Amino acid sequence: MSVGDYTLLAKIGEGGMGVVHLARKPGGERVALKVLRPHIVGDDEARARLAREVSSLSRIQSRWVAEIVDADPWAPVPYVATRYVPGLSLHDHVVEEGPIEGRDLLWFAGCLAEGLLSVHRVGVLHRDVKPSNVLMEGRTPILIDFGLARVADDPKLTHTGWLLGTPGYLAPEILYGEDASAASDIHSWAATVAYAGTGRAPFGRGPSMAIMDRVRRGQHDLTGLPDGLRGVVEAALDPDPARRPRLGQLLAWLRPQSTRAGSREPVPPAPVAEDVFTLPLALAATAATADDPTDRWEDPADDRPAPTRLETEHVTRAFPAEPTARPTGAPVADPWAGPWEESPFEPEPPTTSFGERARRATLMVGGALAVGAGTAAYPWWTTGLVLVLVWVLRSGSLAASKAGDRRRLRGRKWYDGAQFLLGAPWDLVRSIPGTLMLVLWSAGLAVAAGLVCYAVAATVPVTLFVCGTALAVSLWSGPGGSRVRSPLARVVHPLSADVRRWAVAAVLVGVAAAGLGLVAGDGTTWGPSGDPAGWTNPLP
Repeated sequence: MSVGDYTLLAKIGEGGMGVVHLARKPGGERVALKVLRPHIVGDDEARARLAREVSSLSRIQSRWVAEIVDADPWAPVPYVATRYVPGLSLHDHVVEEGPIEGRDLLWFAGCLAEGLLSVHRVGVLHRDVKPSNVLMEGRTPILIDFGLARVADDPKLTHTGWLLGTPGYLAPEILYGEDASAASDIHSWAATVAYAGTGRAPFGRGPSMAIMDRVRRGQHDLTGLPDGLRGVVEAALDPDPARRPRLGQLLAWLRPQSTRAGSREPVPPAPVAEDVFTLPLALAATAATADDPTDRWEDPADDRPAPTRLETEHVTRAFPAEPTARPTGAPVADPWAGPWEESPFEPEPPTTSFGERARRATLMVGGALAVGAGTAAYPWWTTGLVLVLVWVLRSGSLAASKAGDRRRLRGRKWYDGAQFLLGAPWDLVRSIPGTLMLVLWSAGLAVAAGLVCYAVAATVPVTLFVCGTALAVSLWSGPGGSRVRSPLARVVHPLSADVRRWAVAAVLVGVAAAGLGLVAGDGTTWGPSGDPAGWTNPLP
């Protein structure tokens, strides 16, 4: 049987997008050929979408991924071919040979992070890093089965059980229904490294709902990992994506740990017998740009040519330890040379001083107290205004993320602003489910706070103040709250960076909170009218 110019030799895997075959062109090398399912490319629109993705992915090459070597989205039987990797998956490798240990584990973690960085550098997210999507080429991991996931973003192509992925390796923000990000891939990287080093899933086994609950709460078991690596993995598994280290920070720590003491010579992985014929479990895609040979973390035993251009940028803030500085333009003899840079999705923020962080916290706390005071004075008006604001902020954040994805895919266009505005109504609609989930969760906590006040016989204004403050804090920190925090941070952070601007903002917030508190002291107004006979509930 053949597809295009390829002769199919054996079926080697199957997934949501298609069936993977070991295949070969006459006189060519073996490839992993994914034959796509009819519903994936059922019309010209879907084929054009696939063609755009394949075009973007085909321009990148990396030592640590199985790159695309051929594709034809317009063929009668559309297919995508990738480099064939004759090795077991990490999952099967650990089952058969046990956990990876010592320097080999550091080598594994660094190579996997390097491959993931090369993917991010071209504006692609993996979205499903897990042990079955990592093939072991000897002791070296090769990242597979990514890059085409964005095709599945079309609602017409979504079907149950495909996009969910494996619960124990999905980041908590994805389980909450938020969009994937570079931080989501880092969380999955950490869970995969934990499995490689311990031989067990870091969030345990059991029903999917129980595993997802442990992921959301950050309840993991890293027993057995070396102390230094354990600290890095634990930080990367933080439930809050904003607190996870970036890939540049991870590599700045991992690279020096995989060198021999007192030298810059990397430690090669332990030799293993070459597999004559083992089958990969899934299709691979791509990683770093083909015209940038510096994106390689080279194994000295590798017979590929060494990089020829080594202009790199040193990461100045490593995590959790600072590596030895290396100047720009290091000599070619350094086999570890490579771009110690950040993912384009989340550039490394500048170091923030303690004073600036304190000023930010002051504005946030003042805002929460102002919401509480407003709730005590005008419960329905304040609550309604806050909920509408949350809805608008989440919608704007979704729209901004969508616009950013478009820019990364095809660059800036003169009509970006108009496209953003035209898509705003749909963004308001699609943000409703996530907003409702956040509001219900926050309202539950606010009601619980009110019941505590009722139990201690607090007055109505005090009870409303506590409920309003609890509601504000919950909307800030609850599931999906990152869509609220991100736009507010664009206002709060610049104000806090300058002491004078912060002082003005703090005074305004304080005056608003104090004024609303004085109004509440005169009585709570429950409706649009201030008529004391019908709407006002004075203090007893």
